[in-house]
Amino acid sequence: MITDKSSASSRIGKAAVYILLSIWAVVVLFPFYWMVLTSFKSYSSYNSEFVPRFFAADPTLSNYRDAFTAVPLARYFLNTLIFTVVTTAVMLVVTVLAAFAFSRLEFRGKNIVFALFLSLMMIPNELVVITNFVTITDWDMRNTFQGLILPSVASIFYIYLLKENFEQIPDELYKAAKVDGTSDLKYLLRVMLPICRPTVVTVTILKVIECWNAYVWPRLITDDQAYFLVSNGIQEIRENGFGRENIPAMMAAVVVISLPLVVLFLIFRKKIMSGVMRGGTKG
Repeated sequence: MITDKSSASSRIGKAAVYILLSIWAVVVLFPFYWMVLTSFKSYSSYNSEFVPRFFAADPTLSNYRDAFTAVPLARYFLNTLIFTVVTTAVMLVVTVLAAFAFSRLEFRGKNIVFALFLSLMMIPNELVVITNFVTITDWDMRNTFQGLILPSVASIFYIYLLKENFEQIPDELYKAAKVDGTSDLKYLLRVMLPICRPTVVTVTILKVIECWNAYVWPRLITDDQAYFLVSNGIQEIRENGFGRENIPAMMAAVVVISLPLVVLFLIFRKKIMSGVMRGGTKG
């Protein structure tokens, strides 16, 4: 009898959890659904809706055409791709080497230096943006890819995440490699990186998403359309694209811009989760 009651309680508990998760999923996914839905509504149809409709009576693809013709959105895509690829590649080199140094190499003041690194995470981003803006302006790098990329090539959080992952590799492997005459760089490339691949993939994907969604810094450091990113493109469509606020065309542009990230996450979601969990556990 007791077993039946505990089994029933367990089923009720699971049902409650699934109901709450389903409600939360609807809340989270509804904005994305509304964005896609709006992108298929015509400008006149959207503005004639006094009560919002949850379906498109006469769906159209004209908004997607308008999004690419109102502003040079394809050029913004190319700029964003260059910015994302170069920034992520340089960041990986910096992050991997820094994490390796803090996790495996012994040098005077290592713990103090790492503590200072972590303390930088306490500085508000607004102050960092101001400092970077003044520096890039003084170096005459506004409206250049160098100015866009340089402030984003280092991340203390990613260094910390990868360092914690590197430290999970037994010290015996490193000592055995040194006895065999293996250099530190070869040990890093052939032993540590393959073992920690899930975390490296996670850091890479998170950085790609961060670069693709960058808005404040590109908006601040560029006023030349030749260096606008897709985030600037959305604002350009809103301000100058049609001579009026065309919400359906803006939503179409947002859908196009968001699609690569959605696909990327769906493909690598398991690696992202495993990488974060491995980086967050030690021992």
